[in-house]
Amino acid sequence: MTKIIRDLHQAHIERDTVLTIGAFDGLHLGHQQLLRSLMHKARETDRISGVVTFDPPPRSVLYPDGNAVFLTTLEDKIQLLTEWGVGMVIVLPFGLELARTSARDFAQMLCQSLRMTELWIGWDFALGRARKGDARTLRRLGELMGFHVHVMEPVSDGSTIISSTQIRQLIAAGRVQDAAQMLGRYHQVPAVVIAGKGRGRLLRFPTANLQISEHCAVPEGGVYAVYVLHEDIRHPAVANIGFRPTFGEDERGVEVHVLDFDGDLYNQQIRLQFVEHLRAERRFSSAKALVAQITRDIARARAVLG
Repeated sequence: MTKIIRDLHQAHIERDTVLTIGAFDGLHLGHQQLLRSLMHKARETDRISGVVTFDPPPRSVLYPDGNAVFLTTLEDKIQLLTEWGVGMVIVLPFGLELARTSARDFAQMLCQSLRMTELWIGWDFALGRARKGDARTLRRLGELMGFHVHVMEPVSDGSTIISSTQIRQLIAAGRVQDAAQMLGRYHQVPAVVIAGKGRGRLLRFPTANLQISEHCAVPEGGVYAVYVLHEDIRHPAVANIGFRPTFGEDERGVEVHVLDFDGDLYNQQIRLQFVEHLRAERRFSSAKALVAQITRDIARARAVLG
């Protein structure tokens, strides 16, 4: 069972550890390859595998005016790492004080509090104040402190190096299928169902209006085949992202029509998984024309989602 540690003073580590450090936004295929290697080495040497990550994500603290968006929430990150069998997840509170910590002090903290004997990092990794803790520096510190550093080479999809930045760009452009290829799963966002104007029900296609954090990576406007996860059940659905131009609205929204579903989702927590972009958002000449297009969207979504 994965151990979740939020306070290093309460860590109580029983064996030496094999660790990696990072924000791990998306936990994409590159991250997954590193984690598989790390966990294999931990099992082979009877040590504990561990992931050190941060809350909030460093980018949101270091660049507070950057409108940062993220691929995974901390909750989803912990859930995935637990499902994959990581021995422990260490969540460090990130602030300016930690950002100013030198690479030497950070490494020493991991050795003393977490019994780190190996550190696995990506090819472009750097930690500590001014990102001075690159692979060369960490190897030198490892010789002094007694830990070994492994550097993983980048993972490519055949043409592009897989990275969180690349995936965020794909999602922003609505290319959710390409993003899924790099993630190894559908991109998903948490949402809360909120009250809407009831327009979907009048059109005979009731929709759930969603409240999604501005820090979650949401695709560009359009219509998408999606899955809605609710109470551990996955429902096929069609999502619309945009301004509802047919009705002249000027506030961007996300609404979802869950196929063959008759329950009440109001005020419920759900997760939205993006499967395929169906079409761009556009204005229709009448509500009747919109209904005809929605009917076609649903038929196509059924074909996509099986």
